[in-house]
Amino acid sequence: MTERVLISKEAEEVVNRLREEYGELMFHQSGGCCDGSSPMCFQKGELLLDDSDVWLGTIAGCDFFISKDQFEYWKHTQLTVDITQGRGSSFSLEIPLGLRFVIKSRLYHKEESNNLTPVKSATEIN
Repeated sequence: MTERVLISKEAEEVVNRLREEYGELMFHQSGGCCDGSSPMCFQKGELLLDDSDVWLGTIAGCDFFISKDQFEYWKHTQLTVDITQGRGSSFSLEIPLGLRFVIKSRLYHKEESNNLTPVKSATEIN
């Protein structure tokens, strides 16, 4: 199966640091509020999800969600969560560290498109 969302080694290290402090975590791909279209990291359950959110997969042991509207724009791309220096302006847990998560994307190859991990409604996961 072709994973829809991946994480860089550097971003995974930050997730592990955050997990030590905050416990279980989750990600949600923002749809334009605050820091534009940034992946945001929350304590699991801190962000209320419903049928308008889609589960794309798991990265570094964290569920990754995106709104259905955003998914329509990004459904042809594989997302990779990475980390960069600089404070973002969101409520994501890494912000106080002077870091922010960012998304890198690429289009799927034809073969990958035919073998994508199925998406699920957020309510099926929670």
